[in-house]
Amino acid sequence: MREVNWVALIVFVLLFGFVTWLGFVAARWRKGDLDLITWFLVGGDLYTAYTFVAVPALAFGAGAIAFFAVPYTILVYPILFVVFPRLWHVSHKHGYITLADFVRGRFGNRWLALAVTITGIVATMPYIALQLVGLQVVIGALGIGGKGMMGDAPLIIAFLILAAFTYSSGLRAPAAIAIVKDTLIFVTVFAAIIVIPIELGGYSQIFAAVPAQKLLLAAPQGHTTGAYSNYATLALGSALALFLYPHSITAILSASSGRAIRRNAALLPAYSLLLGLLALLGFMAIAAGVDKLPEYAGGFRQFKANFAVPALMLYAFPSWFAGVALAAIAIGALVPAAIMSIAAANLFTRNIYREFWRPDCTDLEESQMAKWVSLVVKAGALVFILALPPQYAIQLQLLGGIWIIQTLPPVILGLYTRWLDPWALLIGWAAGIGVGSAIAIKYSFTSIWPVVIAGFSFPGYTALYTLVLNLLIAVALTPLFKAMRGHAKDETVPADYHA
Repeated sequence: MREVNWVALIVFVLLFGFVTWLGFVAARWRKGDLDLITWFLVGGDLYTAYTFVAVPALAFGAGAIAFFAVPYTILVYPILFVVFPRLWHVSHKHGYITLADFVRGRFGNRWLALAVTITGIVATMPYIALQLVGLQVVIGALGIGGKGMMGDAPLIIAFLILAAFTYSSGLRAPAAIAIVKDTLIFVTVFAAIIVIPIELGGYSQIFAAVPAQKLLLAAPQGHTTGAYSNYATLALGSALALFLYPHSITAILSASSGRAIRRNAALLPAYSLLLGLLALLGFMAIAAGVDKLPEYAGGFRQFKANFAVPALMLYAFPSWFAGVALAAIAIGALVPAAIMSIAAANLFTRNIYREFWRPDCTDLEESQMAKWVSLVVKAGALVFILALPPQYAIQLQLLGGIWIIQTLPPVILGLYTRWLDPWALLIGWAAGIGVGSAIAIKYSFTSIWPVVIAGFSFPGYTALYTLVLNLLIAVALTPLFKAMRGHAKDETVPADYHA
């Protein structure tokens, strides 16, 4: 067990305490103009422990493949700019507050809406698990924990902090905290990219210290596209999946207008610059030799790659600023995890509890049920960590992507056409979910599937390949189902989509 860094711990606790207090105060703020808040909220729930722990950890352990996250976030903003103002407009017109609401209204099929609901809840769990891992790593880095039973102390503390915070907070609390979080992250990142390279002798020395096989994607050998198709499909598949998560939709639909979404989409690429800088921290950790530090080897064997950035902060900065940096990482996990929990719970209460069990339930009953479901969702996230401890934390997010992307046909295509039959969409969804899950299990819950065509291998992101299967089945079955039963009722009209 490593010694507690008391200075860093005290700074961490003070900042974390302030953020917690701010969350409770913000929940009581009166309604106002949320345009600026939306920018922080959309960025705040998408730039998370994924960016501060998972991506640098992948760069530290696997090298250049981690940088797929940079083009992925660049690809996603044109999608946000073009597609989601339409969703906001039709949802605002008809009072839809979840994707399942829209799917049921558009296609007139409650079972397709149920499939979208269940997928959103289940796919969110590993994403929350990633945030818990981020909290766990930070708490462990401060010296809390150890071996044996104490080895689980950081995870237990992280779970309790998240559970207590989200049980009583609403959407405004994490939105306000996102402003503080992003400020801390910008300060930490720009300090890191200036101070750490100076300490390590400059960027030339950093890149010289990184093994050559980690600096570039390996060139394909033989009958395979190798790492090239891995990189491309991870970027494209992740971009298509990102804004289908319930917490992403919560942030988008909380905007004041479709125009506000476009303005935010135009400004959010600033986060992509930040992500590229964050990924470089993995290379800096290699150059600093954090894997040779005593803190690295003692008590954190199950988190070697994920511990890279916290170890780098402790190595490079004085204890007081290391406390600030670790607080930024922890708050960066707490904010999105809170939003994810709230969004998944609201999805359950609105589209399962009220729809199938208690259609006459009061708003108070629905609110209380959402609080309990929020705890269940976090418990499910904990199960993912305990049952599927991945080599890299990023695999948790990629696993969720395999599932959530299967909702793209009824949601994204549904914003532009009603040609696809809802039952054909449901069968395509089931095929995508089933095959994607089976492949994930076969390959030990990694996210790469080597598709072989005519003896040539195209390894790539399972989510993208199973989405293609999903779409092919839906398109093939639509004429058959239309011939059998005709069109279902559509609550919307073409004018609703003119954002």
